[in-house]
Amino acid sequence: MDITERIGPPLTGDERETLRAFLDFHRATLAWKCDGLTDEELRRQASPPSTLSLLGLVRHMAEVERQWFRRTIGGDTDVPHLWSDSRDFQAAYDASGATRAEAFAAWEAEVAHSRAVEAAAESLDVTAYVPKWEEDVSLRLVMLHMIHEYARHNGHADFLREAVDGTTGA
Repeated sequence: MDITERIGPPLTGDERETLRAFLDFHRATLAWKCDGLTDEELRRQASPPSTLSLLGLVRHMAEVERQWFRRTIGGDTDVPHLWSDSRDFQAAYDASGATRAEAFAAWEAEVAHSRAVEAAAESLDVTAYVPKWEEDVSLRLVMLHMIHEYARHNGHADFLREAVDGTTGA
């Protein structure tokens, strides 16, 4: 059985340390929601008519990490999507043939890369251009956006996990 450790953010940290800690807390929450489940349980689409599953969320968050840290802040725009040849972010949600090992290896690699990109940035004021928005964004905004993205999907993970085996709690 997996046991994911979640460390709460510092109560008196500086801005960057606090953002980093909140993001890591939310990353750990997603992993914790998946602890102890089989591949089949992780793939279970537990809230019809939605096809969303815990494993689909892990795969999606790997793509989101890749987009915001590797492509946007890191500037590596040629990095392909993990599960789509047509740059379709929704393809990650289809975990019907996925395994925990495959999904978590991809997600953990992207999280490690994201941490390295963030750590290498001179400050939270570093900016990068987002073609979709036709605007620059700061690392600060990206980190806040990622916290929001994880928090939103961790709410989904709460319901998905409860439907799989009755486990509740955050």
